[in-house]
Amino acid sequence: MTAYPHYRRARPAHKGRLIYLSRKGIVMLDLFFILIAIGLGSANSGSGDTAAGPGATKTVESGASPQSYAAEPQVPTGKFTTATEIKPIMNATRANWVAVREFDGNDLIYMTHILSWRCGMVGLRYAINGGPMQDWPLADCDEDSAQPNAIPQDATIFEVHPLGSIAAVEVEIIYDDLSRDTARFDRKSILMP
Repeated sequence: MTAYPHYRRARPAHKGRLIYLSRKGIVMLDLFFILIAIGLGSANSGSGDTAAGPGATKTVESGASPQSYAAEPQVPTGKFTTATEIKPIMNATRANWVAVREFDGNDLIYMTHILSWRCGMVGLRYAINGGPMQDWPLADCDEDSAQPNAIPQDATIFEVHPLGSIAAVEVEIIYDDLSRDTARFDRKSILMP
C-alpha cells in the first residue's frame, strides 16, 4: 500500500476483494457526470423550441392577447436562476410538474413543482381537457435572497375546479432563454392519493 500513495483503499466489495480508486479516477468520474448533465440539459427532450440568444424577443400567443418575452443572459449563478441551470432538473422531473388532488368536493390542480424552479422561466401556460392555453401567474424571483426560488406566501400554487372535471392537463414552460417544453398528463398519472 505505501508504494502507491496516490491510491486509496476502499472497503471490501465482496469477500475480501478490494477496489482501488485513484484521485484522478474520481475527478474523471465527476467530469463524466457533469458532461452528461450538460448534454441532457442542451438536448430538448420535449417538444421544446431551440434557445434564443440574449436580447432576442419572441411573441407567445396567450389567451386573447400575445405576450412578448425577452431572452435573458444564461450565466450560471449556482442559484438555479437561469434556463441553463434548471432545464436538466425540469427534464428529469417532468412527471412531477403538476398534480391533481380531490379535496373538499373539488379538484385542486397544483403547479408547486414548476413554481419551485420559476426563476429560470418567463412564462407558464396550461390547458385543461384540451381547452385553450391559459397563463399561470409566476411570482417574482428574489435574486438577492439565499433561496431565490423559494415560493412567496402570496403565490398562487393551486387552482380550484369542480370535482372530477380535470381529465387531462397540458403544460407549457417558457424558459428565460425563450425555449419551451411541453407535457401532457392524464388525470390518473397526476392524481394525488
